[in-house]
Amino acid sequence: MNTSDIILNKVAPIFNKQGYVGTSLTDITKATGLTKGAIYCNFSNKEDLALKAFQLNINLAITPLFKLVAAKQGSINKLHAITEYQRSYYDLVKDMGGCPMLRAGVDTKFINPLLFKSAQNLSQKFTIGLTNIISDGILNNEIQPNTDATKYAKIILSLIEGSSLLAFTHNDATYINDAMDFIDITIISSIRK
Repeated sequence: MNTSDIILNKVAPIFNKQGYVGTSLTDITKATGLTKGAIYCNFSNKEDLALKAFQLNINLAITPLFKLVAAKQGSINKLHAITEYQRSYYDLVKDMGGCPMLRAGVDTKFINPLLFKSAQNLSQKFTIGLTNIISDGILNNEIQPNTDATKYAKIILSLIEGSSLLAFTHNDATYINDAMDFIDITIISSIRK
């Protein structure tokens, strides 16, 4: 493991817990035991470090979901894989400070345009992925043909992210579990052919 990786592994959870704005250079040097100069030998600035920390947090929290879904066959199975993954999401990311996509999207909009754009791109990737799953389901005769794939993708993502926000706000995973039940029982059942 090189110095950059060591720094990232130590500061990524701090950025996610304290916010990308709320994390100071002092927090970073204290966590790593390195000087400011040593940090900036490996990263061009705090924004660069924050962006790479965000990418690491995404690799730990969200990339496994994308891989899990890609391995499933059939749109309905893929949608259920998403809700099943989300049921364990709270425990997966609670020690990291919550959902990195949600955290970065809210925390950086007006102060770190590159990091905000990364969070926004991830959200769009998630929406496009859900839209494609639903559209494929329509083509493969698994999902009703009159289903508005984009609309349902946005609703599903909103329930996922909204329930994550509330779960971490109240330290209560039932917000996520109840939302995933709603997606399974109400949404998926209503669009399933």
